[in-house]
Amino acid sequence: MEEVRVFTLTCAVQNYAWGKAGLDSEVAQLVVGGDPLAVIEDDKPYAELWMGAHPKADAQIKDNRISETTLGEWITHFPGSLGSKVKDTFQGQLPFLFKVLSVNTALSIQAHPNRELAARLHAQFPEHYPDDNHKPEMAIALTRFQGLCGFRPVKEILGFLKSVPEFHALVGNEAAEELQCITGDVLCTKQALKKCFTRMMNCEKKVFVDQLNMLVKRVTEEAAAGKDTSECNGELLLHLHSQYPGDIGCFSIYFLNYVVLEPNQAMFLGASEPHAYLYGDCVECMACSDNTVRAGLTPKYIDVNTLCDMLHYTPAPASSKLFPPIQDPTDPFVSIYDPPVPDFTVMRIQVPASVKQYTVAPLDSAGILLVVEGDATATSAAALSDISLKRGTVLFISANEAVSLHVMSQSGMTMFRACCLL
Repeated sequence: MEEVRVFTLTCAVQNYAWGKAGLDSEVAQLVVGGDPLAVIEDDKPYAELWMGAHPKADAQIKDNRISETTLGEWITHFPGSLGSKVKDTFQGQLPFLFKVLSVNTALSIQAHPNRELAARLHAQFPEHYPDDNHKPEMAIALTRFQGLCGFRPVKEILGFLKSVPEFHALVGNEAAEELQCITGDVLCTKQALKKCFTRMMNCEKKVFVDQLNMLVKRVTEEAAAGKDTSECNGELLLHLHSQYPGDIGCFSIYFLNYVVLEPNQAMFLGASEPHAYLYGDCVECMACSDNTVRAGLTPKYIDVNTLCDMLHYTPAPASSKLFPPIQDPTDPFVSIYDPPVPDFTVMRIQVPASVKQYTVAPLDSAGILLVVEGDATATSAAALSDISLKRGTVLFISANEAVSLHVMSQSGMTMFRACCLL
């Protein structure tokens, strides 16, 4: 029988506590769109949709003509589906994991290890670091998306050390003065920043809890009196403290950039870049790993020393964290988010209402296509039968296969496609 090489997937949901609940969650909405029989519980968090072949949550294959039950199994049997370059470069594995995130409360202050550190952490602590791969990642906003990302310019951090005495108390006079006295030398700047951040993160619990309580009390009183609290980032501080009272991560807002992505804007997070997602919905793509080093705003395992040692202490403005797409020169409807790592690329496909026939072009890479808006009938020589696409459909497309869409929705279509362009 001829091999089916384009097929729909049923993808795993992660119900982490920080996710949006019920149908407030984009994840839950996409799940119901893809499967009208899915049951969504109003008070249950729907945090992440995992689209890929990661062993923790390997996607299920819906097509009953295919004997393999999961995408990972199928790729093991048909590694050529990855594309020849991808197959050889990544040892027959799908190199990326594609996700949708719906964030209601802040995720941990975290960073992801490079390959060398990942291998070491996995060997030493496999219960906390489940694989030996690096995990660069990229988030593309579906709704207004807020996060912390990378170290602020030194001038901003010094401003907070001056205007927030409770923050200064945790960093200490010596480290704060070192940062104040740097003259622009890159290495000295990194060392001084590392010293300040590490001092704060290693502060005794009683000390930082007392300082945090004093700061929250002061900001609350000032806000109640109608005063401007922006000098101490008051609104964000109170917001995080309401979610994680007594957590050292609340002070990270004085070190890290506050970044807001509007829909379709993206940020790329390389290895060792400190970050925390705060609120909103996004599409996320990453190398196929689940390694995270955490140090605050979380009830999970924290590893402060590893985090402080591994971070890139490179101050830069919030605007530098935006990662703009480029227009596909061969297709006016495709924007390409192509980060500086080989593991993944994401394409946003925006088919306008006036276009009723559209071809998802073949690539020399396996791809996963997520339909965010719109309806179409898809045909492909590799599908052997028509496929109905609607909001929430997830489609696996083998390398070098085209998919023709007959678009039925009046408002066009929005899709995201993860792939690996070597």
